[in-house]
Amino acid sequence: MNDDVYEVVIVGGGISGSALFYELSHYTDMSKIALLEKYEEAATLNSNARANSQTIHCGDIETNYTLEKAKKVKRTAKMVEKYCLQYGYEDEIMFKHQKMAIGIGYSECRFITNRYKEFKSLYPYLELYDKATLEEIEPNLIVDEQGNGRDEEIVGMGAKNQYTTVNFKALSETFLKNAKKNEQVQADIFFNSPVDKIEKIEDIFHVYTKDKKLYKSKMVVVDAGAHSLFLAHKMGYGLHYGQLPMAGSFYKTDRAILKGKVYMVQNPKLPFAALHGDPDVTLDGATRFGPTALVLPKLERFKSGTYMDFFKTLKLDGNVFKIFYDLLKDSDIRNYILRNFLFEVPYLGKRAFLKDAQKIIPSLTMNDIEYAKGFGGVRGQILDKENQKLMLGEASINTGEGIIFNMTPSPGATSCLGNAVRDVQLICDYLGKNFDEERFNKDLTEEDATNE
Repeated sequence: MNDDVYEVVIVGGGISGSALFYELSHYTDMSKIALLEKYEEAATLNSNARANSQTIHCGDIETNYTLEKAKKVKRTAKMVEKYCLQYGYEDEIMFKHQKMAIGIGYSECRFITNRYKEFKSLYPYLELYDKATLEEIEPNLIVDEQGNGRDEEIVGMGAKNQYTTVNFKALSETFLKNAKKNEQVQADIFFNSPVDKIEKIEDIFHVYTKDKKLYKSKMVVVDAGAHSLFLAHKMGYGLHYGQLPMAGSFYKTDRAILKGKVYMVQNPKLPFAALHGDPDVTLDGATRFGPTALVLPKLERFKSGTYMDFFKTLKLDGNVFKIFYDLLKDSDIRNYILRNFLFEVPYLGKRAFLKDAQKIIPSLTMNDIEYAKGFGGVRGQILDKENQKLMLGEASINTGEGIIFNMTPSPGATSCLGNAVRDVQLICDYLGKNFDEERFNKDLTEEDATNE
């Protein structure tokens, strides 16, 4: 191999790119790999702790997961837990809280109770909480500001003493640090390296940054969030996809109103997370509520520019208009979208959000919450123009020609090691390299009985 040619170049230093970088370094016989990150450090966008709910989504309290999806998600979530335990990151990067999904009213309570019965075999630690038990373990769910109990029927399905929370930015940084420890691999990391263009010349990919630097590689994996499809379009891939960036915002409190994570039943019509309350690791455990869901005409939150990138990846045409029409003609979706626009309006937004948050905490007042400035991220929702529908879950383009574009991993950061091992196997097959699957499974996929 030429001295200046890498075996693999990864574009993007968020949780997905850094996890892949780590796995290539530790579980393959690669000798020369590189990671290019647009900004000055790892995970400044969606993997930043302020841009997500910091939740390990293992499928036990996510009410929109089928049992089949929960089985897959549990396996990849366990990888994150095992990795953190392997390196001693508990109570530093990974934390234990109690967690639950609550149902309010007859139909939701029946849904939660039936779901508990179905999912108990997969998650033996799950418990079902009646109103009296909820008042003991999360009293603010039950008691209003006058000290009266809520009138509605309420049940919870949840767990105690489980690892529930991860600072995914800090986790990303450990992946990069630990990847560098393998002295058998040249593992180069280049920050401040925004990729502008990728082209394949003969069998080698030429990756150009905006400052005209060139990196050559036999294979490329693009883990660049909302910009993955942007770069794919530049190369002529994924042109049947458009992208609609959805921004999530949060409201925060100045104290711990909830002891653990409390999720609500998700409306199956809505491709967005239901409102939930979480102890925030960046706010010393104070409660953060969200997310909202707002269409934002840019690909990166709290960063300048990317408006034109949005229009280029939206690929507006009749198919996109048809997708929008089908979404908006449903009153549930239409009202949800309009309400989330309102959440961003000063004063009025806070009042509207408070009404929703009071479904979780009846005693919550205007003085208890404030808009969390600088919190939230952007998730690129993929529009399948061929089938005229909004795609849910993961979207990835494996060209089969030595370059992969990962766009919306599902369920996000939780699946980082699972998605990475999928790509590791594709990379090894393409390059004729070896993946030490036995060692990987021993380190990251064996069940940890002590946490069940």
